[in-house]
Amino acid sequence: MKNKIITAAEAAELIKDGSSVMVGGFMGNGTPESIMDALVERNAKDLTVICNDGAFGPQFDADGNEVKGPTGDGKLIKNHSVKKLVATHIGLNKQVAEQMNSGEMQVELVPQGSMAEMIRAGGAGLGGVITPTGVGTDIANSEFTLQEMTLEGKDYLLMAPLHADFAVLKGSIVDKKGNVFYKGTTKNFQIVMATAADTVIVEAEKLVEVGELDPDYVMTPYIFVDYIVVGGDK
Repeated sequence: MKNKIITAAEAAELIKDGSSVMVGGFMGNGTPESIMDALVERNAKDLTVICNDGAFGPQFDADGNEVKGPTGDGKLIKNHSVKKLVATHIGLNKQVAEQMNSGEMQVELVPQGSMAEMIRAGGAGLGGVITPTGVGTDIANSEFTLQEMTLEGKDYLLMAPLHADFAVLKGSIVDKKGNVFYKGTTKNFQIVMATAADTVIVEAEKLVEVGELDPDYVMTPYIFVDYIVVGGDK
C-alpha cells in the first residue's frame, strides 16, 4: 500500500503558485489549518481559491494592534496569496472587500446551493447544473453561467461544473489508507470537493490504522485521497 502521509510543508510545496484550490470549511469550520499555515509560510501566490467563504480575518484593538489572527483561508487572504476567490459570501472578512475594491483580488460570488451542486457536477463529470436560483440577478452574467434557458415556461440558469487542481480538506478521523470521517457540520463542502479535484490532500485531526475506522462511517473513500497530513505536523 502506498504511503500517503506527508507533512504540511510538503503539501504546500505540491500546490504550485497559480493553482486552483478547493478549500474545505464553512466559516473556517472544517478547514485544514496546518496546510493553510504551510501555504502562508511558503508564501504561495496567485491562487484561485474555491471555498464557501473567506473565513474570518484578523481582529484588531482600538490602537490597531492585531489581537487575534485570521482563520481558515482568511490566512491566505491576509498573506495576499489569493488572486481570485470563488465563494458564496464574504461579509465575515473585511480584508476580502478591501482587496476586492482595490482590484488586488477578483471575487466571484455564487449562490451557496448552486456552488455545492456545481462542485458535485464537477466531480461526477456532468456538463452543468440547471437551477432557477439567480435568474434576474447579476448571477446571470457570472463567468460560471453558461446559458439562460426556459423549460416548460420557467426560467433557469445553466451553471458550469466546478473543478480544481487541488482540494485541501480536513477529516475528523482518517485511516492510513485515506478513508475519511467528517464529524458533524465539518462535512459541509468537503464530501463533494473530494471528488472534484485532480489532487486531494486531507489533513487528519486523528490518524488511525487501517481497519479502525468502521466502514459505515467512511464519508470519503480512500480512492479519492492522494495525500494525508497529520494535523499539526509541519
